Amino acid sequence: MTPNQEPTATSPPPTAKNRDLLRFAALVGALLLLNFVAQRFFFRLDLTEEKRYTMSPATKKLLGQLKEPVSVTVYLTGDFPPAFRRLEQAVRENLTEMQIYGGANFSYVFLDPSAAGTEAGRNQFYQTLLKKGLRPTNLGSNENGKRVEKLVFPWAVVQGPGGQTRNVLLLRGNQAVSPEQRLNQSIEGLEYELVSAVRQVSPASGGRPRLGIIDGHGELPNIELADILTAWSQSYDVFRVDLSKVPDLRGNLSAVVIAKPTRPYSEEDKFKLDQFITHGGRALFFVDALRTDLDSVSRNGAALATPYNLNLDDLFFRYGVRLNPNLLLDLNSGQIPLVTGMEGNKPKIEPLPWQLYPLINRFNPTSPITRNLDAVIMRFVGNIDTVKALGVRKTSLLTTSRYTRVLPAPVPINFNDARLEPNPKNYQNPFQPVGYLLEGQFRSLFSNRARPGTTQYQPDQDPTAKPGKLLVISDGDFLRNDVDTRANPPRPLRLGYDRLASTEFANRELILNATDYLLDDTGLIAVRGKQITLRPLDKVQLAERRSFWQALNLGAPLALLALFGLGRAWWRKRRYARF
Repeated sequence: MTPNQEPTATSPPPTAKNRDLLRFAALVGALLLLNFVAQRFFFRLDLTEEKRYTMSPATKKLLGQLKEPVSVTVYLTGDFPPAFRRLEQAVRENLTEMQIYGGANFSYVFLDPSAAGTEAGRNQFYQTLLKKGLRPTNLGSNENGKRVEKLVFPWAVVQGPGGQTRNVLLLRGNQAVSPEQRLNQSIEGLEYELVSAVRQVSPASGGRPRLGIIDGHGELPNIELADILTAWSQSYDVFRVDLSKVPDLRGNLSAVVIAKPTRPYSEEDKFKLDQFITHGGRALFFVDALRTDLDSVSRNGAALATPYNLNLDDLFFRYGVRLNPNLLLDLNSGQIPLVTGMEGNKPKIEPLPWQLYPLINRFNPTSPITRNLDAVIMRFVGNIDTVKALGVRKTSLLTTSRYTRVLPAPVPINFNDARLEPNPKNYQNPFQPVGYLLEGQFRSLFSNRARPGTTQYQPDQDPTAKPGKLLVISDGDFLRNDVDTRANPPRPLRLGYDRLASTEFANRELILNATDYLLDDTGLIAVRGKQITLRPLDKVQLAERRSFWQALNLGAPLALLALFGLGRAWWRKRRYARF
């Protein structure tokens, strides 16, 4: 540079401090941009193997179409053991997901029934819940070495427009499995139970399905169907239909129910039923193969079960099943009350096992109709065989236990047999099917025949007919509720309620699941097939290495934090040493 030349100005090199400030500003800007994008583009990632936090498309669609507000009040909250806290957390997670898709029209709240400050206040709130039909569960736990009993209300109440409410039992599952497995089954069914109740309280678009209860053949009266009729009416329009008074079932009904007929079907009535089914109709058959007169048993001490003549055997055979004329005895059974002696001048009545009342606890584990279902009770049931039927898929839903006996008709029945100790060696016919689901294109029984009473020729098969669905259960009493005749007027009891055992079997739930499966075109019933794998810890290893894992959980975070601090101090010293 010459003496007369002016020095040129150069920008100083950026310092490390300036570089850190620029990086911090860029990070803040990126976070703001990401937050802006996230507010306008909604997405969620579920990295679990079973996609346990992912709502089904049917659930998302239903919640997205809510036109009026729906609220959920959950009473399952409070100071619980870890297992019940897991169920509570699962309920909260499901409702949070549902709120995302339901938007402003979906809300929920958790209330602790035991939160009242005084015992009188708690009891008053408990009575309010009991009046709503919310039955508590007695939960035992150990606190400070003492056994403590707590009342838990595992319920949610879904309220929709117009004050319509539906009670949702959150603790379900099969009572025959371990408590951990039952809780897991309850968690698997939460989405379906909640969204099903939301659907019931929401105004239906396009009208509700119409369910016809076939009449005119000695079917069960309304008082013995009262509980299931009430349950059906929450989701469907229910009618009694006399086949002799209607020209055709097609176009008027979505499904029909045949509830324990005792008189034969005429050919004309059978033709109407056949045409409904083969043109895409849905039907639920609860039919006995043998006639059992309990009144004659109670009067004379014995009776004879003989085959019915319902004129339906050829119809079932055409569709792919055969109801065999026999009765099943199962060592896994319900009870009947019998006089076993005298107490002073009064008879002594005790409940005794009655093998003709099988308790069914073996279900198809993959079908949404029976998945995670509790035991059901049956009365005087026979087994079902399948026969060849092209285009029809047959799914066995219910089977008896390993210790089953088959008695072909005629079968003598005597209540005094309950006093005898059964011999397990006689029960060598295990796993007898008593319920089937049939799906597919059913061929008409009247193909290439004239319609009964006319010369009108029926074609072989309608090419435009839709596939149909049938449920066939070989027990006409399966959907019959008991009636308290001592009440005035007589009062129907809940379906599946056993007064002797003071327990409620899952007959009602199975029928409702089956009806939903047959009539639900949205795919919502498939949510019941959701499966969450239970991954329990090894309790033996956990007990043996308890101290090691406690020390690891306590010391590992502190050690990692110390290593991070030392590493960061070394890095800063090396980086800024030259300054």
